[in-house]
Amino acid sequence: MKKEAKDYIIFPLDLHTYDEAMAYVELLKKHVGIFKVGLELFISQGPKILTAIKDAGCPGIFLDLKLHDIPATVKRAFIAASNYRPKFVTIHCDEGENFLKGIAEDNPGGTKILAVTLLTSLNQNRLKSLGYAKKYTSDPSALVLQKARLAKAAGCHGVVCSGLEVAMIKKELGPEMIAITPGIRPGWSVIKQDDQKRIVTPAEAIRNGADYIVVGRPIRDAENPVDAAQRIAEEIGSAL
Repeated sequence: MKKEAKDYIIFPLDLHTYDEAMAYVELLKKHVGIFKVGLELFISQGPKILTAIKDAGCPGIFLDLKLHDIPATVKRAFIAASNYRPKFVTIHCDEGENFLKGIAEDNPGGTKILAVTLLTSLNQNRLKSLGYAKKYTSDPSALVLQKARLAKAAGCHGVVCSGLEVAMIKKELGPEMIAITPGIRPGWSVIKQDDQKRIVTPAEAIRNGADYIVVGRPIRDAENPVDAAQRIAEEIGSAL
């Protein structure tokens, strides 16, 4: 089935309570493609929130837990998560060596594994303070590409990366490598004080090859969230 412009939009349910989350699900389920459940909501509400979102008739769930542990633990945690049949689950992947290949190809819900490359809140100055080598602090995209290579070698289906690196990843690792892009800010929503440092517009991300874009605050904080989602879908449509 061909994706519509709205299907590219992932809306993060970065909320604490069940009622708040489900209010946005009901409001936006016809205007976005996937709902993202992150650590805050999952820890607060547990797996019941995944069931509720599915029962509301939503097409897909992105379970953004960013699993990070030794390989055996990550494998077991992923299988446990895939039992709830989300479309995507995120991990931090530093292993490579095909360690996820078996469960990536055969898991209960056909869940896709996405590796986090570099958080979009990090820029060159933050990388320096964290002790990264100069070749990465001078060019964060080199670090993103290296982490994407490790992810593919491990058996991941795709990566989470900023819109600045999507084209580079697609060129080297192939169009089948799924790319999900956070740090999306439509021109009409950019604010001066923003914890996202490496941001792009929806159209830029799609033109660069993003398969999905994560758009939170520009929709959630809008006076009319449905109108904001529709404007973003229109911008995506113009870029397709």
